[in-house]
Amino acid sequence: MTPPSPPFRRLLIANRGEIALRVMATAREMGIETVAVFSEVDRNALHARRADRAICVGPASPSESYLVPEKILEAARATECDALHPGYGFLSENADFSDACAAAGITFVGPSASAIKTMGDKVEARRAALAAGVPLVPGDDRSIDDPAELAAKAEEIGYPVMLKAAAGGGGKGIRIVNEEGELASAYQLARNEAEASFGDGRVYLEKFVTRPRHVEIQIMADKHGKVVHYGERECSVQRRHQKLVEESPCVALTPELRAQMGDAACALASAVGYVGAGTVEFLYSEGEFYFLEMNTRLQVEHPITEMCYGVDLVREQLRVAAGHPASHASEPQGHAIEIRVNAEDPDTFFPSLGTITRLAVPGGPGVRLDASLFVGQEITPYYDSMLGKLIVYAADRERAIERARRCVREFRIVGVSTSLPVALRVFESEEFREGDYDTGILERIDRSVPESTLEVAGLAAAVAKFHRSETFSAPASEGRGHGVTPWVLVDRVARLGGRR
Repeated sequence: MTPPSPPFRRLLIANRGEIALRVMATAREMGIETVAVFSEVDRNALHARRADRAICVGPASPSESYLVPEKILEAARATECDALHPGYGFLSENADFSDACAAAGITFVGPSASAIKTMGDKVEARRAALAAGVPLVPGDDRSIDDPAELAAKAEEIGYPVMLKAAAGGGGKGIRIVNEEGELASAYQLARNEAEASFGDGRVYLEKFVTRPRHVEIQIMADKHGKVVHYGERECSVQRRHQKLVEESPCVALTPELRAQMGDAACALASAVGYVGAGTVEFLYSEGEFYFLEMNTRLQVEHPITEMCYGVDLVREQLRVAAGHPASHASEPQGHAIEIRVNAEDPDTFFPSLGTITRLAVPGGPGVRLDASLFVGQEITPYYDSMLGKLIVYAADRERAIERARRCVREFRIVGVSTSLPVALRVFESEEFREGDYDTGILERIDRSVPESTLEVAGLAAAVAKFHRSETFSAPASEGRGHGVTPWVLVDRVARLGGRR
C-alpha cells in the first residue's frame, strides 16, 4: 500500500526539549523532514541531534534565541520550510509571530493571530465566553485602577476573591484575597508581577471558587468550521498554580456534565473562528463548571488524552493546518495519568541545577516517557524546570495509580533534585486515591499521608539536598556528581531495613 502524501515537505520546530522531540517523532512518521533550532547551550541537546537539520539561533538566553521571531523565521526561510510548529511556551501564543509566518508564506501550525489575541487576553476571553453562552465565574472583567471602586466591587462579589493578570498565564499575576484588609497590597503585588511577566499590568477581579477542581477540555477545530473535543483532563494537583499531576478522565464528572463541558468548549472555539488544537479550561465545584481560560496551543498534558482516545494530537494538528478535516473523536477507553518531572527541590520547589550523572527510566506495558533526558545533560537556569513527562495508562484508575506509583519509584535521576517524591506523596494519599480532591490537595498532603509511606521518598529528597550542596561546593576541576549518590544511600538504607 502506498503511504499517503505528507501534508508538508519540511517542518521547522520552533522549540526545544521534550516537546520538540514529540513533534519530530510524529512528523517523521508522516514523511515530513524536520528542522530544529537550538541555542548555543543546547548544541548537544537531543532535539538538535535528532532532527534532519539543526540551526543555531543565538546565545543561551531565550530572549536572544528561542524568543526572537526574526531568527526563527530566518532559520525557516534558510532551510526552505513550508510549515512551522511552535510547540508550547516560547512563541506558541504570539499573535504577531503567527502573522509573520503567514506573511512569509510559512504555515503556522496553530490558530490565527486574531484568535490568539482574543483568547490570550483573559478579559477578552471572558467576554467571548459570555457571548458564546459559556458559564463564567462571577467577577468584573474590567481592569479597575481606583482602589475605592476595587474594594466596592470585591464586596459586591463577596470574599474570597481572586486578582488575575489580564494577559496572564502559568500562575503569574494571581493573588487570592480573603478579606478587605488584604486587597490593596495584593492588588499592587499582582499588578507588579503582571507587568514584570507580561509587560501588561492590567488586573481583573473574580470570585474565588472554594474547593475547585481544574478540569480542561481538549478541542480540535479545522478550517471548514468543524470542532470536535477529545474529552477532559483533571489538572487539580498543582503548586503555585502550576500543574504537577494530571489524569484523564476526571472521576468527578458524570456523562451529562462531560457532554455539557465539551459542548461549551466547542461553542467557544466556533465563536472565535478557532483553528487547530486548543484547550478550554474550567473550574468545577459542586456540580457546576465555570470558564477559566483558553490555551491556544498544544498542552503539556496532551499525552493522557492521546492514551485514552487513541489519537495522535500532533498528527491532527498537522493535518488540520494543511486543510484536512478534523478526525471524529472516538469513545475514551481506560485511564491515564501524567507526572511532570521537574528539576526542583521537592520541599521548596526551587529550581535545581546541575549535571545528570545517572539515569534509570521505568518501562513496561502502558508506560510512556516524553523526555529529552540523557546522562551528561546539564540542567541550566535558562529554561523551564520541566525535564519531561511520565505517562501511564491502564484499564481503570486503580490500576493506573498503582502503575504510576511503581514507575515513580523506579525512575531515578542523579545529579539534580526532582519533583518525583512529591508525585509519590500524591499517589500514596487517601484523598487522591479516593478521587475526592481539589486544587488545594498539595497543601493538605503531608497531613493525609501515613509517615511510613513517605520514608523512602523523604530520605531521597533529604539526601539529594545534601548531595547537591556538596556537589556545588566542590572545585570545578573535580567535576560534578561523583562519589556517593543520593539513590546509592537510599538503597543502602532500604537494604538495611529489609526493603530492597
